[in-house]
Amino acid sequence: MVDIDWSSLGFNYLPTKAHIEYKYSNGKWGKGELKTDPHISLHIAACPLHYGQALFEGLKAYRCKDGKVRVFRDIENSKRLNDTANHISCPELPYEIFKEAVDTTIKENIDYIPPYGTGGTLYIRPFMFGTGAVMGVNPADEYVFIVYVAPVGPYYKGGITPIDAIIFDDYDRTAPHGTGSYKIAGNYAAGMYPAAKAKKMGYPIVLFLDSKE
Repeated sequence: MVDIDWSSLGFNYLPTKAHIEYKYSNGKWGKGELKTDPHISLHIAACPLHYGQALFEGLKAYRCKDGKVRVFRDIENSKRLNDTANHISCPELPYEIFKEAVDTTIKENIDYIPPYGTGGTLYIRPFMFGTGAVMGVNPADEYVFIVYVAPVGPYYKGGITPIDAIIFDDYDRTAPHGTGSYKIAGNYAAGMYPAAKAKKMGYPIVLFLDSKE
């Protein structure tokens, strides 16, 4: 068993045993490979480093009262991942591979799932990015899909309670007909500066309203 104080978990990265990696080349996905080294190597001209061709999902595994481990609606995360992939010209990932990746990674890290009643869960992060080198603004020709996990507590340490938020009218996170409905890495980078500004002002979150109006 792992030595973790389950009652003090925050929403932070904690190393686990392994993650799984699939590579896409020549128009097809390869077989998954479990890896223990949490580092990856990228070409200096890899597409996501310059043009942001990267996407991710987030879901959780729960250790339930009957002792079983369950994942909530993974098929919906798979659908949303493919919606995002299509929007930024990444290859679709079959649900069978998505489910295999999630299930295999959970089983490999079963000791890191917080016990029932502690309030903790196993956060699951599937993500995909282009690895092929590009110079102009074009999609990559090779990709990697990875799933890693980490035991976490609540995203907000105080639980579900009312909080103050601030609205900035001089920042937009997205725009009509843009990428706001997709889980693209760059969407989150766009909100980091106003989020940091809000926290300095004493507000934990920013509300981004309709940028058109």
